[in-house]
Amino acid sequence: MSEYEVYAVRYAAKDERRASENFIDNSGIPDAPMPLDFFVWALVGRGRTVIVDTGFDEKAGKPRNYAVTRPVAEGLKQVGINPDNVKDVILTHMHWDHAGNHDLFPQARYHVQEREMHFCTSRCMCDAEQKKAYNAEDVSHIVRRNFEGRVTLHDANSDFDDGISLHWLGGHTAGLQVVRVKTRRGYVVLASDASHYYANILRRRPFPVLFDTNQMLNGFAVIRQLADSPSHIIPGHDRQVLSLFPAAREGIDGIARLDADPRGSPA
Repeated sequence: MSEYEVYAVRYAAKDERRASENFIDNSGIPDAPMPLDFFVWALVGRGRTVIVDTGFDEKAGKPRNYAVTRPVAEGLKQVGINPDNVKDVILTHMHWDHAGNHDLFPQARYHVQEREMHFCTSRCMCDAEQKKAYNAEDVSHIVRRNFEGRVTLHDANSDFDDGISLHWLGGHTAGLQVVRVKTRRGYVVLASDASHYYANILRRRPFPVLFDTNQMLNGFAVIRQLADSPSHIIPGHDRQVLSLFPAAREGIDGIARLDADPRGSPA
């Protein structure tokens, strides 16, 4: 089975976030600083590059008070990836911080769960609470790509390619999917927002932005089954990723090599 190099590319950060904001039940958790980092991921192998999530740009981040620290395109180019040449993009879900940068991948086919597309184009978007993490522009972009024949809508679990599989979990959103990828150190799971932080899954305390609590708790168990160990789980927003794993290239900050052996255990 094919093995892939896996990169985590940080493009934004919210340094002032507190731990109390990151758990649906924060009892017993010291209210210490707990920064929220934003990543896209790249899978490189078999002569191809697959991007997982597309992040947001400065225009999308400014109204929500989130600043881009390094544009996604710049981060990818620092590890030798030209967005113009990318043929496949997997969207774990359609929230604004995972599905922006609309024109960055002009040749790509997008892969998203059909349940997610149903949800973010349904009557649920008439509800202020349910729609606040979605941008109409992002959803419209994928609808247009679908009309162009550039979207594959997946139904639950599927084998994406040799060494890569997609797994629907729901929980955080109606159609959230995680990505399991074979690497030289075993099976890594890009959990995205199925677990924002290591602490969410390790303590079984979900992040407070939820579609279905039971689905999220069940998703924690599924992720543990899919990953070879806790250090093979990659959460969506945890700064620990950058300290646990080595830099992708010497002198490059904020880009980690996830197929390399970690320097410790997540907490």
